[in-house]
Amino acid sequence: MTAVIDRLGGDRPVFSIEFSPPRDDAGERQLWQAVRDFEPLDPAFASVTYGAGGSNRDRTLRITKRIVQETTVVAMAHLTAVNHSVAELRQVIGNYAQAGIRNVLALRGDPPGDPLGEWVAHPQGVHYAADLVRLARSLDDFCVGVAAFPERHPRSLDAESDVRYLVAKLRAGAQFAITQMFFRPEDYLRLRDRVAAAGADMATVPILAGVMPITTLRGVQKMAELSGCTIPAAVRDRLVAVGDDAAAVRQVGVDVASELCERLLAEGVPGLHFYTLNRSGSTRAVLARLEMAPTVATR
Repeated sequence: MTAVIDRLGGDRPVFSIEFSPPRDDAGERQLWQAVRDFEPLDPAFASVTYGAGGSNRDRTLRITKRIVQETTVVAMAHLTAVNHSVAELRQVIGNYAQAGIRNVLALRGDPPGDPLGEWVAHPQGVHYAADLVRLARSLDDFCVGVAAFPERHPRSLDAESDVRYLVAKLRAGAQFAITQMFFRPEDYLRLRDRVAAAGADMATVPILAGVMPITTLRGVQKMAELSGCTIPAAVRDRLVAVGDDAAAVRQVGVDVASELCERLLAEGVPGLHFYTLNRSGSTRAVLARLEMAPTVATR
């Protein structure tokens, strides 16, 4: 199976997409429609999230396995340490390998129930994402990515300590990083500079910029709360100005995401990673604006 890292670092920036395991049959249909919408556009890869405490573990495996077996899209499964012993993590990784999944995003993960609550390691588990990276790399020929935080992780004391954790994950064997969503390009650029300053070996590590086209004000506020992302006042004002007009809100979301991506591309970002919310319309509209995909209608 193609490794994600082999899809990065070419002559042109790439885009990738993220899905979440659906909760019901309607969500399943929506997800697979989005997968089929994106497939002809040749995303670098598609990642599939993993619920807090492993709550979506089986669905993550099933969805990612189906992408591997039924589409041409390179697939990556998330893997989190929360509520898992090392033995359980070995089993999950083994299940991924048996399904033909050789790309994982190693995350410490959020506590189940309250994502902002206290994080407690499993007594027979691992304490840090770097430990999870080492475990995955030791078991098989996995390509491993990790998370990065342009505005620092909500639990980090400061930006400097946050970068130290990221660098530790990369030196543990992670081959690339994907940022949490953000709206200010300067946050990404400062993160990139801090990582490069950590050492010559860090300067060439691909750090993909995480972008979420806004589809609802309530939704982006909730996501921002959980991730620690700042919604700039100017963005909030643009959303408030269109009120309850759902189509207008989505258009503002496309405009805001396109403007952010244009600035990032001008600054040499290696890739854009879109948090799709299992829909394709807004992301495809942004890609069309960036001339990374044919012009499409949002939906």
